[in-house]
Amino acid sequence: MGSPRPLYAHGAGSAAQAASSTRGGKARLYAVVGAVVIVIVILAALYASGALRPQAPVRYLGSPSGYEGFVPNGQTININGQTDPTGNLILNNGTTINDVIWNGQYSSTIINNHNQIVQLNNQFVGQADPVNNQQYVPLQDFYVIKGQVPIEQATINGQTYYIIEADKINPANIAGFYTYDKWVSNYVAAMNTPGTYAAGIPGNSSVYDWANTTGTLVYQTQLYEGHGVGGGSGDLLIELNGTIISYGVIPSPSGSALFNFTTPQHSYNPPS
Repeated sequence: MGSPRPLYAHGAGSAAQAASSTRGGKARLYAVVGAVVIVIVILAALYASGALRPQAPVRYLGSPSGYEGFVPNGQTININGQTDPTGNLILNNGTTINDVIWNGQYSSTIINNHNQIVQLNNQFVGQADPVNNQQYVPLQDFYVIKGQVPIEQATINGQTYYIIEADKINPANIAGFYTYDKWVSNYVAAMNTPGTYAAGIPGNSSVYDWANTTGTLVYQTQLYEGHGVGGGSGDLLIELNGTIISYGVIPSPSGSALFNFTTPQHSYNPPS
């Protein structure tokens, strides 16, 4: 008969197995905790960048047959790695919505256009128009959308924004313009007023001599066009009540649905 196994041998083996199991459990626990931490860090980074901003239903603001205007303010924000311009949205009924972001097509184009206008304002505002001897005024670019505007409301870094989902807009329905910064809302209102039409003026028009902002802008928009802004300048928006707004056209975006404003088919001859 063989010698019985010492009682302590079994106990020692069990202790070793238990210790090994404990170490393995801790290792797995540490691995799980580490993975959770990594996931949290990644989610935090995505949230900060706006990638995980809460999705809200897209609403459509404005009129299907009206014109709405986005007015950039020079500030930008990052959404999903894309730098977007911020500003205001003027609806066809005159309502202005603040804290608006233009996201999607033409974002970088709008930023570049606006920066160029600001640069030229810094260079020329305050100088005198050589034709009517009036001082140049600050100009502002704005982007008109024909029809309703798709808007998504979102909170980014604690701030509520209204995001224009520009990729949902037909490019034919978007066009860029610029005018005296205090006339932008008037311009959008005029576009939505029945009977308003756009007109060009000949180079020898007496409008250039008018000693007012209208006369100044027909020359100033041409000056800015000569420095790289605009595909059309010296144009006029004319209302039935006789109100006249001078403006320039930005080459991009220049949607075909706004052809009557980007390429005026009328010519204006002031009454003698």
